[in-house]
Amino acid sequence: MTISFENKVAIVTGAGGGLGREYALGLARRGAKVVVNDLGASRDGTGHSDAALKVVEEIKAAGGEAMSNGGSVTEYEQMVEMVARAREAWGGVHILINNAGILRDKSFAKMEMPDWKVVVDVHLNGTANCTKAVWDLMREQTYGRILNTASSTGLYGNFGQANYGAAKLGIAGLTKTLALEGAKYNVRVNTLAPVAGTRMTEDLGMPEAFFKALAPENVAPMALFLVSEDAPTNMICGAGAGAFHAAYVTLTPGVALPADERTPEGIAAHWDQIIDRTGEIVPQSGAEQSQVVMAALARIGGLG
Repeated sequence: MTISFENKVAIVTGAGGGLGREYALGLARRGAKVVVNDLGASRDGTGHSDAALKVVEEIKAAGGEAMSNGGSVTEYEQMVEMVARAREAWGGVHILINNAGILRDKSFAKMEMPDWKVVVDVHLNGTANCTKAVWDLMREQTYGRILNTASSTGLYGNFGQANYGAAKLGIAGLTKTLALEGAKYNVRVNTLAPVAGTRMTEDLGMPEAFFKALAPENVAPMALFLVSEDAPTNMICGAGAGAFHAAYVTLTPGVALPADERTPEGIAAHWDQIIDRTGEIVPQSGAEQSQVVMAALARIGGLG
């Protein structure tokens, strides 16, 4: 079955280059009308350019429909205006890919708090701003597909990226709640952790052959699938160099301790049981942690 985006309107942030450009071109090739959003700034978030206009020209030259938008994801009112323009021109917004981002890499010891705040503002608050701007419309339409961008840094950590990692794991958490709240309105929300060779990663010292293998077009198939009509929801997926995978937040069964062992020493004595992954689960909501606690208590008769 061919995945089509005919009669769909998509917004892609940070679409002036790299991954965002590839997402926008891919959506347009498959029939979507695309808002190409890009502030046009450099990698650290400063400056402006006409990057979005160039991508719009590419789409139009290939016979597609697109409009540019230079709004900043950190400014909620600008995102509301962007959504309003798309709705006025094309009748709705069905897809949002939150891709815009910047880097201010430093070890936490050397990081100044302005570097912390601007990265969190662009990534986490920017994702929230764009999503909030389309949320009511998607609920009214009873149709929406939202893809948020996390990172291996957020999921697993990376030296020198405390600000970026905190924002990216925050985005994954935001996604999980939005997937629950959007479910009855047919709004599906997923997270993608891409591994790509872009200007964000070009100076990380990768071997040239591997950098070329990490071309954005090798990530885009997963992104487009995750915003398609038959997309799953509440998933964390990864993609890079043509390899595709899923990541999960899991929970071990753990152990309930009798009252006289609920001490730091009791935790130490039972540590191997606490971290034993046999029978671990992938909770679909936070409520399942309480259920695991209740089950553990029931095993020792701790519920009376």
